[in-house]
Amino acid sequence: MKVLGMDIGGSGIKAAIVDTKTGELISERHRIATPKPATPDAIAKIVKEMVTYFNWNKAVGCSFPTTIIDGKCIHSGNLSTKWKNIQVDEFFQSICNIPFYISNDADLAGIAEVTLGAGKGKKGVVLVITIGTGIGSGLFNNGKLIPNLEIGKLLHKDGEIIEFFCADSIRKKEELTLQEWALRFDVLLQYIKTIFSPNLIILGGGISKKYDKFKDHLSTDVKIKVAKFKNNAGIIGAAMYASKKISK
Repeated sequence: MKVLGMDIGGSGIKAAIVDTKTGELISERHRIATPKPATPDAIAKIVKEMVTYFNWNKAVGCSFPTTIIDGKCIHSGNLSTKWKNIQVDEFFQSICNIPFYISNDADLAGIAEVTLGAGKGKKGVVLVITIGTGIGSGLFNNGKLIPNLEIGKLLHKDGEIIEFFCADSIRKKEELTLQEWALRFDVLLQYIKTIFSPNLIILGGGISKKYDKFKDHLSTDVKIKVAKFKNNAGIIGAAMYASKKISK
């Protein structure tokens, strides 16, 4: 099935048409910067622009960077606080006049990776971590998603949320070297090992492309793989999620 997958992030909104059986992007990927502030109306304007760009008139799968339960935004994440309690699927449908299937971005990136990517066929506990404006996480046990895990919201020292300590946006903001940032990220990996005892951690997000340059600064003995689909995992997983919903 061919589905338009859309990935809404804190810095950019990306979309492409996806072959949901193979995970292949069968169109070019189009990206538009996330508006500031990222209010519902501002984001919806970009979503409509994306749909028009692809001349798309069928269902859309959409990765969204907050906790989503049954299409509803439970907290605002790194977007505007105005998103809280909005029924996002219905909101986008009312703007674009086509169905939208919405879920958490890291969960959907994880679906792509566990089904077709770096975690394919892997048994046990697999954790997909997306590193960007914040820290996203998708938890899988024997290939089954356990939704809405928010590892980035773990508390660090002095009650600081850990994504404010080691997200890629913090690396850029504080002008940290890769080594300095990796030592911070290693703290999160130690928390993860203690709490979840994963068999595999899959790293996604833009900085995952630099894994070979910072991996030697990580002390965890948990197996780590870079996401096969890299920064396209959210687009692909969103399309796969919509395809599954449509087929029901």
